[in-house]
Amino acid sequence: MDNQIQSDINDLMTRRLEELHELNTNCIETYAYKYDVTSYSTEIKSDYEKYESKDVAVAGRIMALRRMGKASFVLIQDKLGRIQIYLRGDEIGVEIYQAFKLMDIGDIIGVDGYVFKTKTGEISVHAKSLKLLSKSIRPIPIAKEVTNEKGEKVIFDQFADKELRYRQRYVDLIVNPEVKEVFKKRSQIVSAIRTFLDENNFLEVETPILQPLYGGAAARPFVTHHNTLDIDLYLRIADELYLKRLIIGGFDRVYEISKDFRNEGIDKTHNPEFTMLELYAAYHDYEWMMEFVEKMVNNTCEKVFGTNDFTIEGHKVSFKAPWQRISMVEELKKYTGIDVLNASKEELVKAVKDRGIDLKGGESKGKLIDELFELTVQHKLIQPTFITDYPIELSPLAKKHRTIDGIVERFEGFVLGREICNAFSELNDPIDQKERFESQSEMREAGDDEAHQIDHDYIRAMEYGMPPTAGLGVGIDRLVMLLTNQPTIRDVILFPQMRPEKKDSK
Repeated sequence: MDNQIQSDINDLMTRRLEELHELNTNCIETYAYKYDVTSYSTEIKSDYEKYESKDVAVAGRIMALRRMGKASFVLIQDKLGRIQIYLRGDEIGVEIYQAFKLMDIGDIIGVDGYVFKTKTGEISVHAKSLKLLSKSIRPIPIAKEVTNEKGEKVIFDQFADKELRYRQRYVDLIVNPEVKEVFKKRSQIVSAIRTFLDENNFLEVETPILQPLYGGAAARPFVTHHNTLDIDLYLRIADELYLKRLIIGGFDRVYEISKDFRNEGIDKTHNPEFTMLELYAAYHDYEWMMEFVEKMVNNTCEKVFGTNDFTIEGHKVSFKAPWQRISMVEELKKYTGIDVLNASKEELVKAVKDRGIDLKGGESKGKLIDELFELTVQHKLIQPTFITDYPIELSPLAKKHRTIDGIVERFEGFVLGREICNAFSELNDPIDQKERFESQSEMREAGDDEAHQIDHDYIRAMEYGMPPTAGLGVGIDRLVMLLTNQPTIRDVILFPQMRPEKKDSK
């Protein structure tokens, strides 16, 4: 932080601490226990006829104030918006009005009064009493709006630094109210999905976060140690294997909306801690699941936004069913000329390297095909699209395709080049599953640290018999990014992972 800015903040904090001391000396409560709020800013302003001349109790943070001798105007911000308060010393009492002179922008106050319109027509609350609820010691950054000679609005001192906003989300929410709306929408999206699944007879369950073996995805885990048991445990990278144990146990439809953790890089679409929806439906396959995804997303869009048509990053995107369905194998042949199922590993290595990608060696054929897909096809998928026909090496938990050798019954959903979901006809043959796990183990030994571990208990569970099942994973963060038109995953996670804060050299 700039030294001059830090010095100014220190001076302001010193002054506010002096004010706090004076308020306490004068027996003014500075940190209240409660305040009974009856009304909120936006409700009062949108339904003035109902509230005109009625008594209300409002509370919020001071965002602007104008003192004028015996009277003052204060703008407070509550959970819904902002409203003006009119104060007169002879009405709220000399003692509290004197105390008001020691209050600042950022302080939280409660006001009892009645609703009226000022001479300029602004809906306000005429205070009959005022109570300080919390004294703000640290000044909040307040943007100043000025109109220049051209009539253009110019904003100064805006809390706009992205890194600082993510790190101090509490300040971001105070001074950038539009950020709150994104997270309200996120909550509504999750709620709409949960309601849709409940209405379709899915049972919400909870599975372990700490797992003796990690599985269900290709990813590096976070490792921790349990002292009493003296064993290493892993933060889950997916819920899949536990949810499918429940399918084996007789629950026909289950889902979980949960935090998963992957020890991976941080970029526009990746955060080490993220939210996933996973669901499994017995007696269905991936074709059924494609239609179910369309219905679920369409229902969510309609419930939360009232439409399935969006403008996202300048693109007009329609989530209306049916979504396009494209074969990964055919699309790669179209854009690269390579028949990836019959190509040698050497041909695939050359194709990837020819496109400027350095390989560390030891990549499986499936991994090379996936890399080639990302390089040549994925960024072209603007409208909602299901990509099908994945190589068997990439999908150790999916059933082999019923008619095409070398691929599995799997799809991924893409929008604007971003993966938002992944689904299989789930592998339910325990012998085939064991062989796949063993193949993954060989890949790990060859250097693929994201290859799947062998989970012997899961194989044992499958040996009791698992019904044909369709499974789905949806990245909630990425879906919210799209529907709220946010450029990065950090904009839809309240507290994204950050590098440690640099300490002042002093």
